[in-house]
Amino acid sequence: MYIHLGGDKIIRSSELVAIFDISIEKSSKISKQYVTYAKQEKNIEQIGEEEAKSIVVTKSTVYYSPISSATLKKRANVLTEI
Repeated sequence: MYIHLGGDKIIRSSELVAIFDISIEKSSKISKQYVTYAKQEKNIEQIGEEEAKSIVVTKSTVYYSPISSATLKKRANVLTEI
């Protein structure tokens, strides 16, 4: 199954590791360190032109998505219920 992250970006649900609200980037020291590391490794992708509302972590890339974390979590949960 697949999850639409916004814009034209779709990922396989099997690649999904975590979905976070964008506010975690400012409030958690560990998440700041992880995002800094991902930026250094060039494993970050901004989806679309809109302001990011969530961070989606996959096995290979960190995505900044314009879709809220609540909406993305609902989409992911729909896939696990099938």
